[in-house]
Parts: sequence; C-alpha cells; structure tokens
Amino acid sequence: MGADSDPGAPAAVPWRKVLYERQPFPDNYVDSRFLEELRRNIRVRQYRYWAVVREAGLIAQQVSCVAIFLTLWSYMEQGDLVPSTVLWVSLACALLGYGLYEMLGGAEVRERTRLADLQSATIFLAFTFGFSPVLKTLTEAVSTDTVYAMSAGMLLAHLVSFPYAQPSPPGSLSLNAALFGSVCLASRLPGALHTFTMLSCALLVFALWPCLLHRLREKATWSFPWAAGLVCLGGVGGLGSLWLEGAVLLSLALMMLTFLSPLLLVHLQRQKDNIHGPWDEAEIREDLSHFLN
Repeated sequence: MGADSDPGAPAAVPWRKVLYERQPFPDNYVDSRFLEELRRNIRVRQYRYWAVVREAGLIAQQVSCVAIFLTLWSYMEQGDLVPSTVLWVSLACALLGYGLYEMLGGAEVRERTRLADLQSATIFLAFTFGFSPVLKTLTEAVSTDTVYAMSAGMLLAHLVSFPYAQPSPPGSLSLNAALFGSVCLASRLPGALHTFTMLSCALLVFALWPCLLHRLREKATWSFPWAAGLVCLGGVGGLGSLWLEGAVLLSLALMMLTFLSPLLLVHLQRQKDNIHGPWDEAEIREDLSHFLN
C-alpha cells in the first residue's frame, strides 16, 4: 500500500496525486495516506419522526381525495345524488376556498388579478358545459370494463406523478391523468348534467384543493394536519358508506402511509453508512454563473 511496502519504488521521491507529470511509480500505486481522507455520512440527513409524519399526511390526504371523488361518482351513478345539489355545494366550497386562499395570501404580490381568475373559471365552466353532451358519448363504443380499467390506471398515475414537494400548482402530468380518468368515469353517468357536475368536482378536488392546501402549509402550519385529517376521515367515511371492507382497507393503507412508513424511514436512515474520499468525482465549487451571462 505505502512507499515502505513497495521496495521497487525510490524512497527519495514522494508520491503525489497528480496526473500531469511522470512519476517513478506504477499506474495502480496507492499511497499509505489514501484512507486518511475517508469521511463517513457527511451528507446524510437525519429526519425527525413527527416531521416525516406531517409530510406523509399530504400523500394520505391525496389518496383520500381520490376516494372522495369516487364516492361522489358512485352516488351519482346510482342516482342517490342530484347533480344540481352537488353543483351548488361545489360552488359554495369553491367560493369559500378562494376567499380563504386570498386571505392567507396577505400582502403578497399577485401574479394574476381576480378578474383573470374569474375569466379562467368562466371559460372552463362554459366549455365544459358546452361539451358535456359530447363527453357523455365519448366512450359509448368502449366497454364498461375497459373504461373502469382506464380510469383506475389514470387515477393511479395521478397519485404516482403528483408533485408532493410542490403541489401548487399541480403537475401537468398528474392533473391531466386525473382529468382523463374523470372524463372516463363521467361518460358512464346518466346525463350530460351529471357529466358536467362530475368534471367540475374533478377540477375542484384535483386542481384547486392542492393549491389551497399548499397555502395552508405555508401560511397556517397549525391547520394543515387538521385539514389533512378531515380529508382522510371524509375519504374513509365516504367509502365506508358504500363498501365497508374497502373502508377498512383504506384505513389500514392510510395508517401505513402516515405512521408506519415514516417510522421505517427514520429507522433505516440511522443505518446509512455512506463513505466519501479521494475516489469520488471532483466537485466544482466555484461560482461559474458569470460564464453563462
């Protein structure tokens, strides 16, 4: 390993870790000081359990949002919910949420005006209402089993691709997957008004609610666990009203996501043993931004 272990190497010439000059050492020579620069776990991040639980609650509530949406769809498909009632409740929730979002924003500089927000909402509702008869017949030639399979796949893709670290605004892939699954399910409802109502609820659940929840996380941190907990209870309660065994499975899944998975992460994080040394790739620490101007 060192110079003293290699009798063929001249002792008077010290080895240097450079490539730009010829040295009287073989190419695979390793100096005895090689492991002196060994460092362990210099970049390992230690997590606190309850902080991880708090962040995992975002995943759990998103799963519950999908359960709430499916519960609404099932009740409308069975005829137990009137579309007009759901529309009025959705409108009230949207106005309440928008007011809360603006109130939590405080004196921040807005990128959009309230008039622009109103225009966007009006355009979306107008086009959705106008194309509802078309969307209602969009999957008539497709079997119901295929529609359900596509919807399940799209909702699963929504959960997998959702930007949990920065959910405001939702990612384009996640939002498009959720809306595509919503269109597939809405096409199996009895009428065009049902389809319009279902798509409006999809916009409320998958696009607007994540923005409000992100604002709650930033501006009213104490309210985030309560909001996530209420959504989880709503998802489990809604599914339990339709399928008791499914509600039990959902409860177990949410418990694992929220409490067991963070515990496993914290435990495994303590077992990490990352080593760093002279064999690592070189890191350029100099600020090179002036070369990009």
